[in-house]
Amino acid sequence: MLLLRSAKGVGLDVAFGALPFEELIVERSSIFKYPPQVALRTCSAEDLIVLKAFAGRGQDWVDVERIIVRQTGNLDWTYVRSQLQPLAELKGTPEILDQLEQRRIEFEK
Repeated sequence: MLLLRSAKGVGLDVAFGALPFEELIVERSSIFKYPPQVALRTCSAEDLIVLKAFAGRGQDWVDVERIIVRQTGNLDWTYVRSQLQPLAELKGTPEILDQLEQRRIEFEK
């Protein structure tokens, strides 16, 4: 994952599909149909949490909290942890797992 910023300051996340996790995201994705005839491939809520936590910017954590609230009781936390741990280690930020767990406890009610 390459984190960039456009000339206008918009955050851009570029995934190269080089990691096994990125391939798994595509395998686990589903098609969401928007009216009138638009189909968009979207990642699972769990994969989005992993991506957002890995990026770790302020808005990403806000997004994670919203996903947790909206998907309470439906999230596979074992999967999330198993995918996030090696990414956090690769990035050298193992504290991401603790930050996510704190939010899970706070917002999953």
